[in-house]
Amino acid sequence: MEIAYVCEWEKRPKSNHCPSIPLVCAWSCRNLIAFTTDLKNEEDDKDLSHMIHVIDTDHPWDVNSINSGHTEVISCLEWDQSGSRLLSADGDGQIKCWGMTEHLVNSWECTQSSSVDGDPIVALSWLHNGVKLALHVEKSGSTNFGEKFSRVKFSPSLTLFGGKPMEGWLAVTVSGLVTVSLLKPNGTLLTASESLCRLRGRVALADIAFTGGGNIVVAATDGSSSSPVQFYKVCVSVVNEKCRIDTELLPSLFMRCTTDPVRRDKYPAVTHLKFLTRENSEQVLLCASSQMGSIVECWSLRKEGLPVNNIFQHRSPVVGEKQPMILKWRILSATNDLDRVSAVALPKLPISISNTDLKVASDTKFFPGLGLALAFHDGSIQILHRLSLHTMGVFYGSSGSSQRVGEEPAIKRQRAGGPTLHFKALQFSWTSLALVGVDNHGKLHMIRVSPSMGQLLDMNTLLRHLLFLLEYCMVTGYDWWDVLLHAQPSMVHNLLEKLHEEYMRQNQALQQVLSTRIVAVKASLCKLSSATAARACDFHAKLLLIAISSTLKSLLRPHVLNTPDKSPGDRLSEICAKNTDTDIDKVMINLKTEEFVLDGPPLQSLQQLIQWVGDFVLYLLANLPNQGSIVRPGFGFLRDGASLGMLREMLVMIRIWGLLKPGCLPIYTATSDNQDSMFLLFRLLTKLWLCCDAHTHNTQLVLDRPGTQY
Repeated sequence: MEIAYVCEWEKRPKSNHCPSIPLVCAWSCRNLIAFTTDLKNEEDDKDLSHMIHVIDTDHPWDVNSINSGHTEVISCLEWDQSGSRLLSADGDGQIKCWGMTEHLVNSWECTQSSSVDGDPIVALSWLHNGVKLALHVEKSGSTNFGEKFSRVKFSPSLTLFGGKPMEGWLAVTVSGLVTVSLLKPNGTLLTASESLCRLRGRVALADIAFTGGGNIVVAATDGSSSSPVQFYKVCVSVVNEKCRIDTELLPSLFMRCTTDPVRRDKYPAVTHLKFLTRENSEQVLLCASSQMGSIVECWSLRKEGLPVNNIFQHRSPVVGEKQPMILKWRILSATNDLDRVSAVALPKLPISISNTDLKVASDTKFFPGLGLALAFHDGSIQILHRLSLHTMGVFYGSSGSSQRVGEEPAIKRQRAGGPTLHFKALQFSWTSLALVGVDNHGKLHMIRVSPSMGQLLDMNTLLRHLLFLLEYCMVTGYDWWDVLLHAQPSMVHNLLEKLHEEYMRQNQALQQVLSTRIVAVKASLCKLSSATAARACDFHAKLLLIAISSTLKSLLRPHVLNTPDKSPGDRLSEICAKNTDTDIDKVMINLKTEEFVLDGPPLQSLQQLIQWVGDFVLYLLANLPNQGSIVRPGFGFLRDGASLGMLREMLVMIRIWGLLKPGCLPIYTATSDNQDSMFLLFRLLTKLWLCCDAHTHNTQLVLDRPGTQY
């Protein structure tokens, strides 16, 4: 099926529904979902519409509710580009910035706030940080990540000294006011407000987009389909430590349905206004509705030559003279009469829409990022092509079934009694492979969307699609939870192999950047199959091992400030890689021990991490007799030379620190009082490390086993 339920969440014990309150929902790149409900608790008559609920899609049963402190209904929610901070705005003009407390998803605090008292917020957005990628389907077979996911030249909305993007947010109010709040490096807030135009009018709907030159474009309408949709350019700057806003009127448009004699009065209200993407201010989606139905139009801003009067056409042209150009909105596509639209979701995947990429996407049936979702009052959802508005898939929420385009339903759907369940808020995931919606009864629904929109694919093509999106998540750092929804247990082995092959083809610098991300992706994939569950434990342990190694090495400081370019940690890695001696004390001779000198308290505070490293080495060595058992956790480390080398380096550091403060050493129970456990562990670990390197030359693994027991 092209669209199917994943899960649903409901939190409405003894509650009443308030249909007049709008719902909002936002999905972050970390797969955190923030949403509001329109419910009231009958026990204490508490209005839950002022609460913000945050869930992690990996643990949807853990719902974290934030008492926002908003006095009016929350009208906007917006995540930042990192997915760690959340903006909320209400009908009283209050804007609050929420951040995690100590990086805990179940603990949030308000870090900043601004307000436009008494002026409801209708649109809200973070300022752009200047980072934009383009995903090229045409290059999906390339071995270079830089060709698949190219960096697009894009300027931040505002920059600090040195070109660093300045953080902040922008909001549009119902009275036609634009307000900007800038976060200075010292933590203070610069706030300014300005009218969108000289003649301020009511703004019922608005949306915000960004241009490559660092400007901001605001689209606004008063809600009437007979009124023009206005566009404004907003420039933000800092002058004399004060925020300055300059606005300029851009070309406007009238919806085509208002010029059609048949539909002139059929759809009186504009119910949805959205730019197709936040980084493209030249394409906009409009939806006009009535009580009976809706119509959707897609418009594009184009440059056209200004027609010249006949009087001037016979004039001899001047050398180098060009025809004057103007910007004009042209309609790209429009739908036929639809059922009444209740919510719209636009894709976040930055897929390139060049002719070549679109053709390759059509040939390979790769559709993520090309479809937009429309939710209707009858409970159904349609996926339309973002440019042509042709139907790509249909989902009937009331029956929990999906249907491909062109198929007839086997059984006619029966109309349910009472209010029809429909979505009031809808959001795509960051790879467009899942939809989340909040319905009119306060339920949160998760829906899986197939990358091929239900069209049959062979296994190799589906693997390439999922691999392409996993690579995109690795490069961007976005969460890949929605990609895993489509990975079957039988695919895990092939995905792991192909992902590792593509990773090894990248240059060393990029491999170092992606080293921990690929381990995390592999761990998530291995958990999908019972046959690879033990490998998932190994990958999680490797992530912890890398974190501990980085922490311990970061404590090392050069004895003399004017040292060569290599840090003490790099020199330690280089010496341990070259020195194959099994005697830990002989390896220490080649090191500058003064670089390892730390004060007493920090060393003692590291004892728990040091103990974990020692226990982990002991566990690996105890598993050697069962090395043929793949299902046993730790099997992957026995042939991982890089991880074993990392453990050797940490044992050397621990040995040196133990000479300074014996209390920080790991504690073992040995059969002999004069046994040097650290010496013995390092000798065995070094032999394992040497045999791991020799394994590539088909050398048999032989380890001496001493007669001591632990």
